[in-house]
Amino acid sequence: MVDATAVPPDRGGVGRYVDELLPALLAEGADLAVVVQAHDLSHYRALLPGVDLLAAPAAAARPAVRFAWEQTGLPALVRRSGADVLHSPHYTMPLAVGVPVVTTLHDATFFTHPDVHLTVKRTFFRTWTRVSLRRARRCVTPSAATRDELVRVAGARADRIDVAHLGVDPRRFHVPTDAERAAVREHLGLSGRYVAFLGTLEPRKNAAALVRGWVRAVAGTDDPPALVLAGGRGWDDEIEHAAAEVPAELTLLRPGYLPLDLLSGLLGDAELVAYPSSGEGFGLPVLEAMACGAPVLTTRRLSLPEVGGDAVAYTEPDHAAIATALRELLGSPGRRAELGAAARKRAAQFDWRACAQAHLRSYASAAGS
Repeated sequence: MVDATAVPPDRGGVGRYVDELLPALLAEGADLAVVVQAHDLSHYRALLPGVDLLAAPAAAARPAVRFAWEQTGLPALVRRSGADVLHSPHYTMPLAVGVPVVTTLHDATFFTHPDVHLTVKRTFFRTWTRVSLRRARRCVTPSAATRDELVRVAGARADRIDVAHLGVDPRRFHVPTDAERAAVREHLGLSGRYVAFLGTLEPRKNAAALVRGWVRAVAGTDDPPALVLAGGRGWDDEIEHAAAEVPAELTLLRPGYLPLDLLSGLLGDAELVAYPSSGEGFGLPVLEAMACGAPVLTTRRLSLPEVGGDAVAYTEPDHAAIATALRELLGSPGRRAELGAAARKRAAQFDWRACAQAHLRSYASAAGS
């Protein structure tokens, strides 16, 4: 059984992971039962035809209620279903469920970068990471870097953690067609060149430094590219200060969350995609941009080199270094083309089938141990 009740409405982050993993598990022959939010029933009926879907109470759409229900109502569903293993895909797990539990721990930045998380969130996820490391039969991380950091900072045992790299769906993330390019430009109201960023605007993503680096790189140049910061609004107050400093002659767009069908156009039509994060558990936007043939600029922090390898350009996360790297890439079409071709080739190594197979091995190990 997989508990999908932690999936957020915007399908970002854990939502993308769960929504891609479940069909891949089904394609590999897994015998699935999935617990979902009541408002997600129609979504998962279409995504997982024939799969046994169980709905949490409607009140569990509220995070506090969902967490309480996870400890009380979910174990009863698991017992009635006859499941051999429960997969809890977002840090927390029921403590008294009666079957082995596999828990996904997405990153270690609550320990390694505490200043980029709200205090309540940092405390909650640190606590539950430690609980899951101690109580779950197996834990899954999306990268070896995250596993290694959990061993270093949270006392995890490496032999109880399985690495399952995330994947990318080429049907959704690919070199965009002319129609896809036109659709995203119409949506954004853009006609000229642009640099793209995709991710929640929170301190860890370092978007404020990107804004300041972009201003420094393009101000005073002929035909300066716009900067598009796509993604949900987080709690990063510094982004507002950085945005207020942007000169009037430059274009900064913050369109918010974009539908999935616009993302290939956004990423693949950009001059380059910049993702100067200070730390990631995996870095799915980097992989998705690579699959779209975009030249990518990111950092060497935590898992990002594990994803990008030699197929992306790297920068330090401060705005001066970002400015230098942006200036060099924007001034070198040949280098961008080289990176884009290498990125597509490397992205093809990451697929959801392999991710599902790694999870199935974790489930089997949990059930048999």
